Amino acid sequence: MADEDSTLPRRQLGRQLRQYRDEMGLTLAKAARLVEVGTTTLHRLEKGQAAKVRVRIIAHLCEIYERSAEETEAVRLLAAQAAVKSWHAEYNDLLPDNFDNYVGLEAAAQQLFSYQELVPGLLQTEDYARTMIGMYFTEETDREIDRRVKLRMKRQSIIKRKTEPVTLNVVLHESALHRAVGSPRIMAIQLRHLADASTWPNVSVRLLPFSAGMPMGLLPGPFVILNFGIDGKGRPVEPTVVYVESVVTANIYLEKHGDVARYRAVSAALHDAALGDAESRALLRKIAKEYQL
Repeated sequence: MADEDSTLPRRQLGRQLRQYRDEMGLTLAKAARLVEVGTTTLHRLEKGQAAKVRVRIIAHLCEIYERSAEETEAVRLLAAQAAVKSWHAEYNDLLPDNFDNYVGLEAAAQQLFSYQELVPGLLQTEDYARTMIGMYFTEETDREIDRRVKLRMKRQSIIKRKTEPVTLNVVLHESALHRAVGSPRIMAIQLRHLADASTWPNVSVRLLPFSAGMPMGLLPGPFVILNFGIDGKGRPVEPTVVYVESVVTANIYLEKHGDVARYRAVSAALHDAALGDAESRALLRKIAKEYQL
């Protein structure tokens, strides 16, 4: 996975430049000499890891690679996007190691499949999120907790925005409904929110009941599959990524075809074993009422 300096526009830009260089049959060293930069600088640019993206150099590369005016303008626009900090940059001090990469990928995705055993952050109410965050960051001040809650709520804009909202498909284990987070009131409101959200056209919430056992004979643990759509030529905008969160080791990003295919198979099995959308919604509302008794 790309390092902490990488963003989606930078990786797209790097892949495009590398493709153009390959089409011209130029080595990395030769192209670097022609554009008068170091080989390492061009290598980092093609990997999407350049600390700074200079539009002037990008335009010179396009000239060397004999690209059309339209192609050059498209790459210049990518370069301009790559130079802009993401909205979540102001929260980087709060994000755990390389989770800022995930937030950037999540914001750029077109479709997310998520299997969770707690309510996923994108569907948490503010009170549920505050309780979860407060239980984990026990030594932080109220102001710091407030910032973390604000970040989590801001992430939810990708599924609520009016223009091209992200498609979110969630399979949630039934245990999440019975694992109390905060007061019964908080749980009741959270479960009703899940039921309501599942009626949105871009959101599906399916519950995996205890009775489903272990689909495919395993318990995979929470994971997210991120898809980024295709471009005008039918090519993936960005390779599909599987994100696996870990408490004891660094968060894992999987991009190899075999790994992604395996998780796709697991996600399909979980989806098939889960209750339907309407059944899940009914169960969510039923248990929400039980919390209010």
